[in-house]
Parts: sequence; C-alpha cells; structure tokens
Amino acid sequence: MSATDAACQQCIRPDCGQRYALGEALVACAACGGLLDVAYDWNRLPVPKTLADFEKFWSRRADPLAFSGVWRFYDLLPFAPRDRVVTIGEGQTLLQRADRVANYVGSNPGRLYLQYEGMNPSGSFKDNGMSAAFTHAHWIGARRAACASTGNTSASLALYSCVSRLMQAVIFIGSGKISYGKLSQALDYGALTVQIAGDFDDAMQRVKEVSQQLGIYLVNSVNPFRLEGQKTIMFRVLEALGWEVPDWIVVPGGNLGNSSAFGKAFAELKQLGLIDRVPRLAVINATGANTLHGLYNGQGVRWNDGRIDQNKIAAFYAEMDEHKRRASTIASAIEINRPVNLDKCLRALAVCNGVVRETTDQEILDAKAQVGAGGLGCEPASAASVAGAKQLVAEGVIGRDERVVCILTGHQLKDPTATVAYHTTDQEQFNKVLGARGVKRASFANRAVAVSNDLDEIVRAIQLYG
Repeated sequence: MSATDAACQQCIRPDCGQRYALGEALVACAACGGLLDVAYDWNRLPVPKTLADFEKFWSRRADPLAFSGVWRFYDLLPFAPRDRVVTIGEGQTLLQRADRVANYVGSNPGRLYLQYEGMNPSGSFKDNGMSAAFTHAHWIGARRAACASTGNTSASLALYSCVSRLMQAVIFIGSGKISYGKLSQALDYGALTVQIAGDFDDAMQRVKEVSQQLGIYLVNSVNPFRLEGQKTIMFRVLEALGWEVPDWIVVPGGNLGNSSAFGKAFAELKQLGLIDRVPRLAVINATGANTLHGLYNGQGVRWNDGRIDQNKIAAFYAEMDEHKRRASTIASAIEINRPVNLDKCLRALAVCNGVVRETTDQEILDAKAQVGAGGLGCEPASAASVAGAKQLVAEGVIGRDERVVCILTGHQLKDPTATVAYHTTDQEQFNKVLGARGVKRASFANRAVAVSNDLDEIVRAIQLYG
C-alpha cells in the first residue's frame, strides 16, 4: 500500500467532516465551505518510533529529500509519492540562542531563541509551504499556479516556478501594498504579475475567483498542502533543541497559516506519542491589522470544539466594511484584515492553550532593531514575535525562565526601506516612511556619522564614536 492511500482531504468542521481525494485541487469544502485539512490514517502508515530517528538523514546530503528541511520529515507529511516531490533545498534554517534579545524581552539568559526562516531560498518561511504545494500541484498535473500576495508568497511561487520549470506563476498584488524587495524577486524570476486597485484582501478575493474560472492551482495558505510544509518549521525547532519541547512558540499573525500549521504539527506529534506535551502558542497581530486580536480578545471567539460563533465573525467584518477600515502597518507581510486561516488558527490556539496580542509599529521596529543588533536581520513582520514576547513577559504571562522560541519569518532585505528609514539621519525620510505609520522615534537607531573628506576629522569621529 502506498502511503498516499492512507491520506485524504477532510473538512475541519466536526459537524461536516466531508472527505475528498488527495488528487483534487480544493481550497474549501464543497459541502459546507469550511477549510480543509490533509488528514492521515496513522495506523496504516510507517511512523518513526522517536523523533530522533530523523537524525539518520543528516548524513545523506546527496539525497535531495534528505537534504531538504521539509522532506527529510516525509513520514510526517506523506501525502504525495516520493518521486513527485519538488524541492530546491528549502528548510536549511537556524535556531539561534539570542541572549541580547532575551535581555530586551525580559527573559533570562539562555531562555529565548530565534527561529530564522530568512535563510530559505527566497528569503522567507513561505518556501516550506511552497515546496509542499508545488509537490501536490505537480503530482496532479497542474500547469499554472497563482497567489495573492503582500510579497513573500509571490517571491516563493515565482522562484519555485522558474527553478522547477513545471508551471507558470501568476501573481496578484494590491496597489502600493508590496515591498520592492519582494516585488523585485517576482519580476526577476519571470512571474506574470497582475496589480489590481485594492489591498491584499481584494487581491485574495480576485485570485480565488480567477483560479476557479481558469482552472489555475491556488497556492495561498488556504491550500491545505501549503500548511503541511509549514508544519516542518516546528519539526526543525524541536530538532535544534534536541527534541525537547519549548514552553512557548511566538509567531506573527497575518493570514494565520503558520499558527494553524504549528497547532496541527503539535497535535499530530502528541497523537503519535512522539512528544509528551505541546508548547503554548502566542499569535501576535500588528495593531493596524488586528482582526484575530479583535475577535479573540474583544469578542471572545473561540474554537469551541469546532462550533465557532460565525455570527460574531460576520458582524465584525460587516462593521469593518461599514467603517471602511483597511489594514495598515509597516509590517507589510501581516497587513491583512481577513485572515483566510482564522478557523484553523482558533483550533491551534485551543490545542496549544494559546494567547493573542497586538503590537504597534513603534514596538515592532524597536524589536526589529534589537534583533538586527543581535546578528539576525529580519523584516518588520518577523519582529512582531519579539515585540509580542516582550509584552507577554511584562504581563507575567510568559515567565522569565520559560524557554521561548520566536519565529522570524523573513529576511531583513525583504523590506530594506523600513530599516534604512529607522536608522536614518534624514528626518524627512523618517517621517515619510515611518511617521505616517505612527512611529515617533527610533529608540535604537544606529545612525551614520557624517564627516567631511578629511583624514583627521575621520579619525576623530572614529575615536569619539567607535
């Protein structure tokens, strides 16, 4: 029996639970409209006895599946035949002990770690999920793949398209809602890029309609196979910690794909007896894109064993539309008002006894500067995890001696404009890029020292400031 014979797509709503074959390209349950999981009958699958069994793949560097930080965990996401896997070496990422950042957050030395997904081929965590989605698309014979994007998804889709040469990439972006660092990747990699008048939520609506009408494979995180790849971020965290479960995972919240995937990963590992407990989960919104925070903390919306109060969610969105509230944050990667994985995230929060917080652009950029000073440059959205951890430690929710892993989702050069503006001596540039976002100061700016072209003055400046 093939491993793929013991898996299917299944609606996450317990009162529905409709199942679909793996070979179908679906983004929602046809019966009720609910989100879909990739579900496995683990009793019919070869499962490792311990997580340490995966260490045998470390020495097989010439095997593309063993080299991949996603596919060396194939036995925990066996939804496609091995010979159909699409990999470009994703998942060679770093978990760094970060004592300088720990001091800023308020954690004790040796208790805070940064999981740096900016080391992926396209510079963000998206490659984990894109490898899985491309694998499924390739297996079922897709010829075109599409996404709506604030930048990172488009960069990843374009990269996998051009490297694999398996299908054409079609990318939808909103007007003025994408970083040039990310857009440059999509353009350089040859993707067909469609810019519409609107924001990410508008682009997401259009790409779903176009994909359905033209039969294009959709790779946004509403695609359940995307989240299978993103589960492996947690497998690598455990791997780096000697297979010990941390106390907390702190992750930025945008479309809520990562938090959803992490919850599924830990639920499955616990079910299989590969871990004896799950960590707690903290999902951090930007204040200017805080739908999850508003629903979870403001409206009390919960997973409730799958009986989510959809009326509260609908009323929240209706009020948002009535007041024409658009997402607005310097953290463009999480600048999303209608997260497509909301229901799955609520489930993950239930599985992991989670919490939700929001953090301002000021707090995000200050945290970003501290991350950079510690040696791992990240994009603004990534730093929401650190800013959120700082808030939770101050509240006493996270203990100073608890082991915390903050997820850094993207590389610093994804959005260099924000970084340069934060550190600039040019007040006009600061106001133009950051002031409009409510950022008042650069508390940890590392500003250039301006001197004339004179040797003595240069030496004096180095002696004074060095």
